[in-house]
Amino acid sequence: MEKVIIAVGSNLGDRLNMLQKAGAFLEELSESEVKKASVWESEPVGGAKFSFYNSVAQIETALQPLDLLNRLKAFEQKCGREKNPERWAPRILDMDIILYGNLVIHYDTLIIPHQEYKKRQFVLYPLQEINPDLHDPKTKTPIAEMMEHAPEIEISKTDLIW
Repeated sequence: MEKVIIAVGSNLGDRLNMLQKAGAFLEELSESEVKKASVWESEPVGGAKFSFYNSVAQIETALQPLDLLNRLKAFEQKCGREKNPERWAPRILDMDIILYGNLVIHYDTLIIPHQEYKKRQFVLYPLQEINPDLHDPKTKTPIAEMMEHAPEIEISKTDLIW
C-alpha cells in the first residue's frame, strides 16, 4: 500500500458536484479513509475563463501508478471530460497524481512527483492542510518553501464540503 496525493479540480458546470463525485470515486479506490483538504477557489490559469474549485486528497492504494492513472482518466471521461489537447483548457473534472509515496518516476505518460505541482498554489495550499510536514521526495524541499516560491494567484479557501 502506498499513500498517494491526488489533486482534483473543476471549472465547468456544477464544480462542487464534480468534486463530490471525485471524492466518492476516490473512496472506492482507497484502502483506508480518504483524507481530503478544503475546497479552494482559484482564478483560471492560462486560457481558461472560469474560476476553479480545487482540492487534494490522500488515498492509500495497492494500484500501481499507471493503473491508478488509467482509472482516474477513465473516471474523468465518465464524468464528461472531453479529451482536449489544449493545455489549460476548461475542464469539467481534472485529477492528477501529485505524489505516490516517495516514488520518483518518469514515464512517457506519467511523471511523479507531478512536474508542475510546486508552481501551483491551488495544489500547495490544500496539500499543506493535509500534510504540513511534507517534503518533496525528489528535491527534499519542504512544502512551506515551495509555497514561498510558487507564482501568486488569486485563491481563497471556501466553506464547501466535498
